[in-house]
This record gives sequence, C-alpha cells and structure tokens, in this order.
Amino acid sequence: MTAALDWYFDPISPFAYLQWVRIGRDHPDIVLRPRPVLLAALLQHHGQLGPAEIAGKRDFTFRFVAWRARQLGITLRCPPAHPFNPLPALRLILAAADSTAATDAVFRHIWHHGRGADSATALRELAAGLGVRDVAAAIAGDDVKAALRAHTEAAIAAGVFGVPTLRVDGVNFWGEDATAMALEFRASPERFAADRAMIAALPVAAERRRATAIAPGTPSA
Repeated sequence: MTAALDWYFDPISPFAYLQWVRIGRDHPDIVLRPRPVLLAALLQHHGQLGPAEIAGKRDFTFRFVAWRARQLGITLRCPPAHPFNPLPALRLILAAADSTAATDAVFRHIWHHGRGADSATALRELAAGLGVRDVAAAIAGDDVKAALRAHTEAAIAAGVFGVPTLRVDGVNFWGEDATAMALEFRASPERFAADRAMIAALPVAAERRRATAIAPGTPSA
C-alpha cells in the first residue's frame, strides 16, 4: 500500500480546496494525511503578507481561482467574507473523530456551499454532522489548541511557507498549480535530481531589506 502524503492546509485558502477536491476526484489511489495549520502563523514566521492582504494581489487571486475552478470543473462559491478567521474551522477538524471526513466537510461548507466558518455558531450544523455536539466547547479545548500549534510548528520546521503544500519524500510542493509536479516527483524522483543540484549550486547575489511588520488582527493558533 502506498504511504499517505502529508498535506498542509488552511481552509482559508481556496487553492487548498481545489487541490483537495482535485486529488480526491482524479487520483483516488493517493491518500492525503491532512495537516491543518494556521496560514497566518506561517506568514508571520516568514515575514510575509498573505495574498488577500495586498489589494491588487487579492483581486487577481480571486479572478485566477475562479478561472482555475472552471478549468478543473470544480464548483467554487466564496464565503460571506474573505479573509476570515479560520481558527474555528481548523480546530473543528482537529476536534472531530475523523479528520479526513472533517476536512472534506469543512472545505465543502466554505468553498462549495459558500457558507461562513468563522464562529461556533456558523459551524454548529456542520459540527453536528461530524458528531461534535457542543462545537463551542470542542474548539475551545486546550488539547485542540495545542494540536493546531503543534501542526503549525511542525510545518514551519519542515520548511512549509504557504498552503496548500504537499510533502513527498521529504520535499515540499507548494500550491495547487504544483500538483502535477508533485505527482511526477512521487512517481519518478530521479527526473528532478539535476534541478535540485542546479538550485543548490545557485548563489544569492543580492538581498532586499524586508519589512517584518504583520497586519494587525493576525489570529493566533
């Protein structure tokens, strides 16, 4: 049996939704091991802004993801607002008995049906379907909060800087548009040896000063 692939994601990302649906639909032989992480914490660690925090990039990102969804034949409906606080949805996935089923349900709730997921109230019906009766208590549990922090810290330690990220044999592949590349590497890693050697030998000749300030209101895991 083929080993499951670690898959780092935050349901705030529509590209994570597309990759989840695409692999499940087109590659049923591939098993993803969901690793929910807080994207805001990854961005803060790496000193980055998210696409939705840059006006022009936010506009292009949503135009692109709408086009990409049509190209893939995947239904995409935006939630009531974006960006939103993903912590309740992330914690619900970890609180549920089956994280794979919960991941699928959360993605479909947000990006297939276009519903809110930023509070216990918004997630109540979804949680009940996952066997979580008191969603407010479940997502406030210290063990769930600790699990999300652990997932996020493990992602940072593994070099993950964005979502979605597929990890194949210790190598990270970031973005829904890298899906085919990740699957080719999984099948024939030797084809990529020269590429990795070229990059390893490529020196850095100049560095830009980077701002470290992160937009106020960034949620914490």
